[in-house]
Formats: sequence, structure tokens, C-alpha cells
Amino acid sequence: MQAFINRDSHDGHTENYTPLQAVDITIYGKRQRVYLKLEGANPTGSVKYRTAMGLLQSLAEESKLTTDSVIIESTSGNLGVALAYLCQQQGYPFIAVIDPKTTEENIAKMLRFGAQLELVEEPDESGGYLLSRLERVRKLCDMHPRYVWTNQYMNPANPRIHAITTAPEIYQQMDRQVDALFVAVSTGGTLAGIGDYFAAVSPETRIIAVDAYGSVIFDTVSAPRKLTGIGASRRSYFIQSHHYSQYRLVSDEEAFATCRLFAREADIFLGGSSGAVLFACASYLAAAAELEHVVCLCPDGGENYLNTIYNDEWIQQNGLDLNNKPGALLTQPRCVPSCLAVDPGKGVVRSRE
Repeated sequence: MQAFINRDSHDGHTENYTPLQAVDITIYGKRQRVYLKLEGANPTGSVKYRTAMGLLQSLAEESKLTTDSVIIESTSGNLGVALAYLCQQQGYPFIAVIDPKTTEENIAKMLRFGAQLELVEEPDESGGYLLSRLERVRKLCDMHPRYVWTNQYMNPANPRIHAITTAPEIYQQMDRQVDALFVAVSTGGTLAGIGDYFAAVSPETRIIAVDAYGSVIFDTVSAPRKLTGIGASRRSYFIQSHHYSQYRLVSDEEAFATCRLFAREADIFLGGSSGAVLFACASYLAAAAELEHVVCLCPDGGENYLNTIYNDEWIQQNGLDLNNKPGALLTQPRCVPSCLAVDPGKGVVRSRE
């Protein structure tokens, strides 16, 4: 398998860097600028493209893949799309163990990239599907010795890829000035990798973890939730207390309403976990307006949620009330006509006006 990571390019960055969009928002009547790291610009539409590259690279480096290997992973959608895409490029069969919350759009993408889908329909004791998906993966691996599990939940390649790509990109794009950085959590790999990097280069940066109500990552009360790509039915293997300053919980309705607000008024099309990050950011800044250099890591775009978050019928069928949300807390998002990017050839910061 070819190397997925170009370790000779700007301190280990992937060649695929993503844009950082400046946005002015109004928080309880006061204007505040935040910067959105738009991971939907990755080749498969999410931050999980980076994770998939790191996981597959680790299998190759550890000689765990043979010519007849079949790669398997539990996924709520985005990682499955990324793995399906990369496995197709490399000629490996891929099995995605999914659940009923996986969006139609992600299912279609995985199938288009040649993935075999294994659907788990029974929820676990928390009301989610993660533990049920993991049990299915283990059973299939026990039955088929050729199956190789990338294991995004425990493979150290997960946080490592974000420590060597995602975090340095943000730091460079922000000209090494980051007061606060908001990161959604699921496996915890993104948060742990970013937390490790900033602890080394900018320990004063506040890392705010964003989770969903109903998730148990931070030992909160479990409950069913509609948000995908954020939250989990168990604690993260990667996250430690030094990786974040504090965590914020966001409801389905708060996240979805924020997504719709940004689509309607800023023409920025975001996924549910990105909406959660932005809502958490606004609620945090309401009491910390002195922060100037604030980044929201937006895990994916809205294209995978046309039939859910952006569908009025789906919202009503699921008993969600988006009226008066996010309310006065967050209004009037406006894109600033500049976008910061890392020059892929020189690794320097520039501003496009």
C-alpha cells in the first residue's frame, strides 16, 4: 500500500489542507469574529478523511495487510465513506458496519465506492448503536481471519494523524494565535491529537470539547439522540483531562437550528456536529467575549443531511422543535470576504481578500 501521508511536506501535513473561513456572528447583540475550519472540503467531505488515511497508513506500516485482506470498521457514516474511497483506490475490499442512523447520502456514497454494508438494527443499552456495532465487528473478525479491523476507537493512529495534520494546519492558518478552539468528540481521536499538539506549542490555548446531550463520553446521562458523528455510548479510549479545558453539551435541536441559521444567512452548509460546535462556541463566548482568535473545527458539510437536518418533514416526524433556536444567543452570521489558507508549496500563511 502506498504512503497516505506526505511526511516531507510542511511538518507532516497532508497535501489536502482545508480552508479557514472567517465569520462574524452576533452573540446577544454583540458582534464577534470566529474562524471555521471547514473539513467538509476534504476529498470525501469530512474530517474523517484524515482519520481514514492515518488508520490505513498504520496498518500498512505495521505489515497487517496482505493481498487477501478485507478491511472492516464500525462507522456512523463519514469514516465509512472515507475508508471505502481509500480502500477502493488501493484495491482492498471494505465492510462498513452501520446502523439505522446512517444517512441515506452516506450509504449511497459507501456503495458507490464499493463497500459492503453490514446493518446493525438493535440499539445498545444506552439507546445508541455503537456497542452493538462493535460487537458485530468482533464477531465477524472472529469468523473471518482475513478481516482486518482499523479500530478507530483504540488505534493510536487516530489521534496521531490530527496531531500531525489538523492541529498544525489550524495553528499556521491562524498565524500562531489561537485563544480558543472548539472540537466535537466521538471517538475522541481528533480532540486528543489536537489537545496534545496545542499543549506543546500553545498551552494557553483553551480547547473546548463539544458533545451531544445523551452521549456518555464525559460520564453524563445516556439518552437517545438524533445527532450523528458526535457523541458515543461509552467513554473515549483516547481522551484525558489535559486534552481539554472544559466540555459543553448541545442538544439535537440547538445543533440543527444552528445549521439551518448558517445555511440561511451565511450560505454555509454544515453537518449536525458542526452546528453543535458553533452553538457551543456562541454559548461559551457569551461569557468570554474577550477572546479574539477563536476557531471552530467543523467536521463536515451539510450535503449528507438533506433528508434529515434540512428536511422539514423529518424534523417534524422526529418531534424536534427548532422554533426560537438558537434565539438571541446567536444571530446574523456573516461571512467575511477573506479566507486563510496554507500555501501547499511554501507552508506559509496568506490571506485571500
